Amino acid sequence: MMQLAVEQAKQSPPSEGAYCVGAVLAAVDKTLSTATVLATGFSRELPGNTHAEECCFIKVREAQLKEARDSHKQLVIYTTMEPCGLRLSGKLPCANRILEAGYVERVVVAIREPPNFVESCTGAQLLQEKGLAVDFFDSFAGSS
Repeated sequence: MMQLAVEQAKQSPPSEGAYCVGAVLAAVDKTLSTATVLATGFSRELPGNTHAEECCFIKVREAQLKEARDSHKQLVIYTTMEPCGLRLSGKLPCANRILEAGYVERVVVAIREPPNFVESCTGAQLLQEKGLAVDFFDSFAGSS
């Protein structure tokens, strides 16, 4: 799934003031044997200065996917960069979007957000404080 997120990131239109991030929202069977992609997203994919995770949630909402609420599945979002904890645009940060969705149980992150635009990213910390599992996929650090 992380490789698919990396492929999504590669589709992001470049921007000097933002990162190119990809995300995949997946329903993973509780036995961890199968996963179904519910939505993919990348930075600036949809109108309105959207982030990758935000695009996933917009697509799930628009499609009214019942799988997003299936109690037999664990909802996992894979993202090439740590979900933002602050957006300079004033829009809702991705960490808050993940929490507000109410159905994501785990977040898998390729790399932490560098301090280029926001000095200290607190997205992963916020998610962990609210009880979500956050795993860092350090082997992808060079891929995104």
